Amino acid sequence: MLGLSSSAQTTQLSVESSIARGIAEGLVDEVLGTRYAAAGAGPYQTSLTASSWERAGQGRERFNDTDDFNQFSAQPVEGPWGVALGLGNDVGGLRHAHFQLPANYFSGWSEEIEVYYVDESNPSVRLTGTNTSNFRAVEVRILADNHDGTQRELATLRRVYAYVPAPQ
Repeated sequence: MLGLSSSAQTTQLSVESSIARGIAEGLVDEVLGTRYAAAGAGPYQTSLTASSWERAGQGRERFNDTDDFNQFSAQPVEGPWGVALGLGNDVGGLRHAHFQLPANYFSGWSEEIEVYYVDESNPSVRLTGTNTSNFRAVEVRILADNHDGTQRELATLRRVYAYVPAPQ
């Protein structure tokens, strides 16, 4: 029985890890599918954050450039319109009830997104303060609540992307 229990737990952790990795990949794709910087803003902003108008949306649907995603977090994990994953129809409404996951499926899961500048010669080095470069990183973490009140990391995904100036 102990062997079966251990095998079932390992399988559950593997399933959670696979789902979390897919969620993280989707979030990174969402971030990198937007502009590097807001229209009219320069590429070297020192404050990477969403405007009050962008934050006033239902979810992330108003985020239109990569820095808008910085410091975003949600629990449970959600789609762009602020609807819990597995419930939304990707345009701000709900799926038909027969196509929804149980409402509590992701209840203990959370997502965190960070966007930050990295050193051009060593992209593994995070720049601090008002230091900028032509390179930014987006880092997504998917976490799950443990029964003891702590959180465990299910997936982390980091991508470095670059600003390429227009030819002169």
